[in-house]
Amino acid sequence: MSLLAVVAASEEHLAPIWMPIIWFAIIPAAAFILMGLITWSFRDVSNRHVIQSHRHDEAAHQ
Repeated sequence: MSLLAVVAASEEHLAPIWMPIIWFAIIPAAAFILMGLITWSFRDVSNRHVIQSHRHDEAAHQ
């Protein structure tokens, strides 16, 4: 029997999936939503720091 015949006759064994397929979409979606909420919570932080420094500069000048 040739090598080609052995390879052609062998069965393909698929790896078992260790969790339901839907979770492969839910987990990354939840991670991106969580990262978006964290990013959204830091909105306007730099503007607050700029405003505080301007207030401090104005108080120093008066």
